[in-house]
Amino acid sequence: MFRSRVVALFVKGNNKALCSLRGTTPSRVLKEEPYRLFSTGITRKCLEKFRSLPKGNYVPSIRNMSTVASVGVESKEGLKLLANGGPRARKMVGIWLFCSASWVFSMVILGGITRLTRSGLSMTDWKFTGGLPPLSDEDWLLEFEKYKQSPEYKRVNKGMSIENFKFIYWMEYAHRMWGRALGIMFALPFSYFLRKGYITLPLGLRLSALFGLGAGQGLIGWWMVKSGLEEPASEYAQPRVSPYRLAAHLTSAFAIYCGLLWTGLSVMMPEPPSKSVAWVHGAAKVKRLTLPVSLLVGVTAVSGAFVAGNDAGHAYNTFPKMGDTWIPEDVFDMKPLIRNFFENTSTVQLDHRILATATLVSIGALWWSTRKFDTHPVVRSLIRTTLSMAALQVTLGVSTLLSYVPVELGTAHQAGALTLLTLMILLNHTVRKPSPFLLKSLPQASKKI
Repeated sequence: MFRSRVVALFVKGNNKALCSLRGTTPSRVLKEEPYRLFSTGITRKCLEKFRSLPKGNYVPSIRNMSTVASVGVESKEGLKLLANGGPRARKMVGIWLFCSASWVFSMVILGGITRLTRSGLSMTDWKFTGGLPPLSDEDWLLEFEKYKQSPEYKRVNKGMSIENFKFIYWMEYAHRMWGRALGIMFALPFSYFLRKGYITLPLGLRLSALFGLGAGQGLIGWWMVKSGLEEPASEYAQPRVSPYRLAAHLTSAFAIYCGLLWTGLSVMMPEPPSKSVAWVHGAAKVKRLTLPVSLLVGVTAVSGAFVAGNDAGHAYNTFPKMGDTWIPEDVFDMKPLIRNFFENTSTVQLDHRILATATLVSIGALWWSTRKFDTHPVVRSLIRTTLSMAALQVTLGVSTLLSYVPVELGTAHQAGALTLLTLMILLNHTVRKPSPFLLKSLPQASKKI
């Protein structure tokens, strides 16, 4: 404590002395060079500063100063930070991770537009490194001929002009190249931060896993597209990608986004917002309720992927009933029974309706049950925002259904799902348990804000 006070007073009272002490620890200075320190008049200057303070205020000032200094030392010694190099390095790493998460968010939006415009099957081959787009009329004709051999052209787009083909081709090409650009944008700063020593082992392992999952996204994407290039089992069925593969592709993207966002938050904010022990206890109560709600939000998002994979949004474009009934008669027609929840259009849409309603109700119940908890204002604000976003997401979903899935509303609905996930991640990160070192420094209660 005493050493922390001395250092703080040196900063205010004698900058030149500090410059001369650069590279030595306070304990070493006090033990080895007492004469040089106290002969420079520092003691006299410090006493003058204390005398200049208003009477009755100097004791709290010393206490506050020593508390802040001791908390800082304990944090550095006891809190395991994910990034080395000080606050500036952590800020750089955090900004990079947030930018990467934002890029993944944009990838999900672009992928939704690609799917809704039926552009995903326009490119009938795939290379891991990518390639140049068609640059001449001959190249375009060659790509168009490849597409004409696909089931989608024969059954859905027969007679399509080459100009319309260019539009869907550019959509799919942009989606693929945007993903490859993300890989470069992630790998180059990662290498730089590793070389600078900013990345700790736990952070390096976590980011390596996320990078590997991102690289695998290209393979999963092609595995998905390849299923749509096969002839459908029925001559009356429209060609489309496997709902299982589409769900795997979208869920993987959600997982990468959530991982990047959580890691970025952990780097930038190693401790949750806590100003009293009472707020920590309140956050623990919120956490117990938040975890199951978060799981429900994630399951609902995955069920939306099966709605997209089965084109279930184009059926039963009524609400709240499905056609003239509440529950269609064919919800359990497929055998075995489990297939209905992933392949039966009626069951998939009914399942998504029930899950979406349950999500809205559960978030509303979360808000209602926590409104009187003694928690940090940030926690209360996040819960209110999450409830508002859940209501907006349900409204978007119903509007999309009633409007026969226009591209704009369908894209907004997909973006809304990821936004709701974002808020749940923020909430879970905010109510996590603080380190023991922070808990020791907190008062039992804090003033209401």
